[in-house]
Amino acid sequence: MSELRELYQQVILDHNRKPRNFRTLEGANRRAEGYNPLCGDQITLYLNVEDGVVKDAAFQGKGCAISMASASMMTGSVSGKPEAEAVALFRRVHAMLTAEPTGEVAGDGLGKLAVFAGVREFPSRIKCATLAWHTLQAALSRAAEPVSTE
Repeated sequence: MSELRELYQQVILDHNRKPRNFRTLEGANRRAEGYNPLCGDQITLYLNVEDGVVKDAAFQGKGCAISMASASMMTGSVSGKPEAEAVALFRRVHAMLTAEPTGEVAGDGLGKLAVFAGVREFPSRIKCATLAWHTLQAALSRAAEPVSTE
């Protein structure tokens, strides 16, 4: 368990320092905004979806290390995936983050995203980790209103 905790911390810090896909996406045909009032996290997510496939994903925003790392890893994970797979990935990650902690790793089959299972140990930070994912769901469903974790 301590190895997973150390990996979790390393991944969060790495993606916070050097977020992947942190940019405005020119030609994006989907966009959504998300806000976590508890922590002050803000994200704007840009997607380019063609023929039902997320061709590219990018984000801009500000917030805590967990929210920025989650957005960084999420954009990398959904790029190139069909919309249905991106939605399924959202559901799996959300279930992992919101499940009751059992001491077991709940991220089976999620690859590198499994490191976020460690967030469950800090209930007040779950909204930080899920913000980007809820914003993804809003962008895919073309929601007009900004997403809030409250």
